[in-house]
Amino acid sequence: MDERTIYITMFDVERLQALIAEKKRLDRRKNEYIENLENELKRAQLVAPKDVPPDVITMNSKACLVDVEANEEMVYTLVFPEDADLAQSKISVLAPIGTAMLGYRVGDTFTWSVPDGVRKLLVKELLYQPEASGDYDL
Repeated sequence: MDERTIYITMFDVERLQALIAEKKRLDRRKNEYIENLENELKRAQLVAPKDVPPDVITMNSKACLVDVEANEEMVYTLVFPEDADLAQSKISVLAPIGTAMLGYRVGDTFTWSVPDGVRKLLVKELLYQPEASGDYDL
């Protein structure tokens, strides 16, 4: 994980904290995906939904990422676990890449551990951000 500043809306952090609490309540075992998300939230700069920069990946944002080493582009919409559907490129915030995406900006490069190793990803473009579109309650 990189130690760069990430931005998360207050609305998203409230919902993500509720998600974490529910997951912990249902499964008391240590869960590295929940821990990773908790760590990201701890280091995030909180902003009001109307004040989030328009190039930041927030929940329900659709972003184009580039695997720097493979020069492979991928487009994902960052969603809550119940909305995840890889066939529609909707990735859960609890998935390693999903957690990694949250809060980064266009032009940022970050590394993240995934099951098959470490990937270096570039946020190439933000195709949709709810807050920039005036959708503050998605």
